[in-house]
Amino acid sequence: MTGIGVVSPIGNGGPAFLAGLQNGRSGIRALRDDFSARLAHNAFGVVDLPAVTSLPRSRLAGLDRFSIFGLIAAHEAVADAGLAGHSCLDRAVVSVGTGMGGAETLQQGYEELLLRGGARINPFTVIKGMNNAAAAHIAIDFGCHGQSLTYSTACSSSAIAIGEALRAIRCAHADVAIAGGTEALLTHGTIAAWQALRTLAIPDPADPSTACRPFAADRSGLVLAEGAGFVILEEEVHARARGATIHARLSGYGASTDAGHLTKPDPAGQTAAMRAALTDAGLRESDIGYVNAHGTATLAGDIAETEAIKRVFRQHAAALAISSTKSMHGHLMGATGAVEFIASVLALQHRFLPPTINLHNPDPACDLDYVPNRARHDVRLEHVMSNSFAFGGSNAVLIASRVAS
Repeated sequence: MTGIGVVSPIGNGGPAFLAGLQNGRSGIRALRDDFSARLAHNAFGVVDLPAVTSLPRSRLAGLDRFSIFGLIAAHEAVADAGLAGHSCLDRAVVSVGTGMGGAETLQQGYEELLLRGGARINPFTVIKGMNNAAAAHIAIDFGCHGQSLTYSTACSSSAIAIGEALRAIRCAHADVAIAGGTEALLTHGTIAAWQALRTLAIPDPADPSTACRPFAADRSGLVLAEGAGFVILEEEVHARARGATIHARLSGYGASTDAGHLTKPDPAGQTAAMRAALTDAGLRESDIGYVNAHGTATLAGDIAETEAIKRVFRQHAAALAISSTKSMHGHLMGATGAVEFIASVLALQHRFLPPTINLHNPDPACDLDYVPNRARHDVRLEHVMSNSFAFGGSNAVLIASRVAS
């Protein structure tokens, strides 16, 4: 892996995101508009778009928010890899995950048609709102003529996108892949739908930043968020031949399907994905030094993941460092797997353990080391794991390993 790009509620760009993780910064806040004033529970992970976008206004008009995030993160990743203008991008694979694609565009269309009584809606609604819009724009920007695929498997979408890009490189379909995910679903309709499902966190009105409390006894649900994360995957011989800086090796990928229930997490399915990733990487359980947990802060989800980790890691589970960075940036749905994989790689590179903030009252049923409240520094890591588990029972696990310089 030779490039990283990220847009997130705790920092835009790799350095700012790293600082947010190391400092245990919360990017969760209350929305301030007429609609949010009517919400029973108001806490979300929001990206400051004016601070992140450098795209010309003429182009922004033809892009949904999720495509904007994806383009910005992909451009950063390509620049970080030193591949801007490189001829190898001609064959590059573009692999993108998203849960809801152009949610903002669809919301605007419905409002124009149904609320304002418009006779027609924006003629670009289809091409802005389609799920593969971000992948198409990335391919156009970099002249990528390799396969361009969009994965939509709810919360595991971008982890799947990265894992399948790894397989494409292993099968020699390309030397380079631009892989990750993007999501921008903080629209009125989407928020109302999630509230109806009764899975969103109940924040402290005086301090919404503490709303996401994974593995805590007083956790009350997940916090919706937006953003994007992209990485450049590159065949290692190709990367070394051009003198690229290698952040880490994507050494393992495992995926599974629960095939049991649409919303209830299944420790057996999660266990299968983690074991498949370890087998793919050729590693033992004791080789993993850190797990970035899916850790959504739902009552059932955190207990199920704790049980799955114990099944996989057995005696090593008690010594394993685990954290949920969602406590800081919230749940970016289709983009969350990529953003959390990047968090794991940064932990590997910079020898620290990101914290699970707001973990002041641990749930006795979640009795592992979840790195509460503060990051730990000067930690020796060789291999790290990132878990992504989704509604629909789609599980994906990625493992990154240190590369000798």
